[in-house]
Amino acid sequence: MEVTGYTRLAGLIAKPAKHSISPLMHNAAFKANNIDAVYLAFEIEKEQLAAMMKSITALNMIGVNVSMPYKRAVLPYLDELSEAATLTGAVNTILPQKDGRLVGHNTDGSGFMRSLVDSKIDIIGEEITVIGTGGAATAICVQAALDGVKKINVFNRQGKFFNQKQQKINEIEKKTQCKLSLTDLADVKAVNKALRDSKLLVNATDVGMKPNDAQTPIQDFSALHNDLAVYDVIYNPRETKLIQIANEKGLKTVNGLGMLLYQGAYAFELWTGKKMPLEIVKPLVANS
Repeated sequence: MEVTGYTRLAGLIAKPAKHSISPLMHNAAFKANNIDAVYLAFEIEKEQLAAMMKSITALNMIGVNVSMPYKRAVLPYLDELSEAATLTGAVNTILPQKDGRLVGHNTDGSGFMRSLVDSKIDIIGEEITVIGTGGAATAICVQAALDGVKKINVFNRQGKFFNQKQQKINEIEKKTQCKLSLTDLADVKAVNKALRDSKLLVNATDVGMKPNDAQTPIQDFSALHNDLAVYDVIYNPRETKLIQIANEKGLKTVNGLGMLLYQGAYAFELWTGKKMPLEIVKPLVANS
């Protein structure tokens, strides 16, 4: 598609941003749907964020994705938040309104839940274990709780923000029908009990990501069992050490590519009202 005077702009706000495969995904989707728009990656400094947010309206942008470290930093510039974004306390998708208002959404959790469908992993009404309390972990916990997961065991290293994270866990539990707990990851006995009772283990930290791809978020794998699936939100490398160990034990495993794909698909639909052509975009993501 040629760029014209009518071509609209979408993009990613992040730092770093140049490595992102979101432009590949969304530009392919725009082209397949004959939508006159282009998607660019904007790597900005924190002092440029206010100007960037103003430009969304000034440039009549079709939509914006937000990644680290700005998922929480954009909140003061938004006029409204979706239920998932409110509970998560972070935004990864911004939908501009015709009246100039900016609505924040979080499609990370929805992308995670949709990727489980692809892998034929059903956690509704079940118990799961999530390692991490960052943005991805919180989005996963929120959407899983909203969708009907029975219990979520959350583990994280105890640090200065541990009590703050406990408050977020309490908030999610209060506003959903899901039971949640937060425990120190150093409590190996508690981790193992949670794993034995869980249908799914999720690593929602960056432990295992390159260049530290020899690391794993847990060190004791004795509680991994045949009915436990293992999901690592990392997709570089495609097979983390955790996934490798789970594969060797014969467990079902999933990496973060599906979550990446479907969070983008939900964002695309919010912006355009049209479905992302997954039959076109999925191979691009897999081979990127």
